[in-house]
Amino acid sequence: MFRVWARTFKNNRMLRSTTVELDIDDTRTHKVFKALEMVCEEFDLSNPIWLDTNIQEFQRIARTRFRADSFVESIEFDYLDFYVIEEDS
Repeated sequence: MFRVWARTFKNNRMLRSTTVELDIDDTRTHKVFKALEMVCEEFDLSNPIWLDTNIQEFQRIARTRFRADSFVESIEFDYLDFYVIEEDS
C-alpha cells in the first residue's frame, strides 16, 4: 500500500485534508505523480510544477510544500503540504 497525506494551509491553519491510497504495481515516481494528480482533482486544483526545491526536499524527507509559485493559476491558500505516510514494503 502507498499512502499520501495532503493538506492545504492558510495563515498556519489547515483548510483541507485528504489521504490517498494506491494499491498498484508501478514505480515509486509514478505512484507519487498519480497520488498528486488525485489530490489536485479532489481539491479542484491544477497540478503543481515540481521546482528544484520541491524535488530536493521530497527526495530527502518524502515531503514537500507546493507554494503559489508552483501553480499556474492563483491559489486560495498559502501552500499544499504533500507527504508520503506509507510506502510499499
